[in-house]
Amino acid sequence: MKKECIAMLLAGGQGSRLYVLTSEMAKPAVPFGGKYRIIDFPLSNCTNSGIDTVGVLTQYRPLELNSHIGSGQPWDLDASTGGVHILPPYQGAKGGTWYKGTANAIYQNIGFVDNYDPEYVVILSGDHIYKMDYADMVQKHKEAAAACTISVMEVPWSDASRFGIMSVNEAGQITEFAEKPKEPKSNLASMGIYVFTWADLRRYLTEDEADPASENDFGKNIIPKMLNDGMKMQSYRFDGYWKDVGTLESLWDANMDMLSPDSGLDLLDESWPIYARSMSAPAAFLGSNAKVNHSAFNRGCELEGIVENSVLSQGVTVAPGAEVSYSVLFPGVTVEAGAVVKYAILGEGCRVGAGCKVGCDPAEADPDKWGLAVVAPGCQLEAGRVVAPKIMLNKNGEEVSR
Repeated sequence: MKKECIAMLLAGGQGSRLYVLTSEMAKPAVPFGGKYRIIDFPLSNCTNSGIDTVGVLTQYRPLELNSHIGSGQPWDLDASTGGVHILPPYQGAKGGTWYKGTANAIYQNIGFVDNYDPEYVVILSGDHIYKMDYADMVQKHKEAAAACTISVMEVPWSDASRFGIMSVNEAGQITEFAEKPKEPKSNLASMGIYVFTWADLRRYLTEDEADPASENDFGKNIIPKMLNDGMKMQSYRFDGYWKDVGTLESLWDANMDMLSPDSGLDLLDESWPIYARSMSAPAAFLGSNAKVNHSAFNRGCELEGIVENSVLSQGVTVAPGAEVSYSVLFPGVTVEAGAVVKYAILGEGCRVGAGCKVGCDPAEADPDKWGLAVVAPGCQLEAGRVVAPKIMLNKNGEEVSR
């Protein structure tokens, strides 16, 4: 069954910099924006770009992610001629192995890709918030007759050392590439979104797997090797909203961006919808004394207190006299009467007891001691407990470092 282009979505990351939020789920399954999960963005981009065959490579704690994706119906990726496929690490006659790196993850699934005999393969990451037309990127790749096209965007020079950085000529062809350089020569950063001509990528994956010294990584091994070999490597400049939500701060920032019309993150744009799995829940209930300002909330919420500048997922309860501001509350969170939650991220199903104080306004704390307060999924805070800013609690309510 031949396809011109398929997508391979790397969704197996542990998300260690999200700490307690990913202790029991893969990073791409983390809730976002009140109604989505992070993986909804690349899946929706595939659908909107006309890519109807997607392999999702899972590894770390995949249960919630697998359940969320299901048959792929919410993203119209349930066709019998393609659709979405969950691809865990391969188990063969001689046993199996974890994915050793991003390149090895694709290598282990060469058989899946070959089944569709594609001309081109789009490699995606499952932990970014953005909207992109991959079809346009594939078209530019074809026009350039490139072996590899890398989506890039300018980042602040102060952040450049955190990314794969490249130099390009006037035609946009990549002339140099450095993975997380200490002294970057450019601020043009890889977004971790690649288009490869499959015949070329297949050969390099096979050679890379045979190299015992390789880390089996696209940024560290495959791309530098292709560049050194003189393969044509093209850049694709992106100037829309894009955020890597791999840290607590960036996840919180992106949720706040969703509330800001100037951020560029417009999730109400019907021309490029972000699809999500719909959950059966009653309409949200706002009590007569509830005050909700500049916030997003979903079905099943019961709001009777004050909610300001916050993002609330499905089934959140804010009791009378409770106050939530500048915070992100995952599904099923309960904030009991008189509790105050400020500048915090509360994991799924956690309960903030009556009269608790979680986090505070930056102006209320020493700048060196201020930061987001984070409470793990399932944590039950006893009444009156104070959780200082920059403190993180595991599901047993114990402080953990970050």
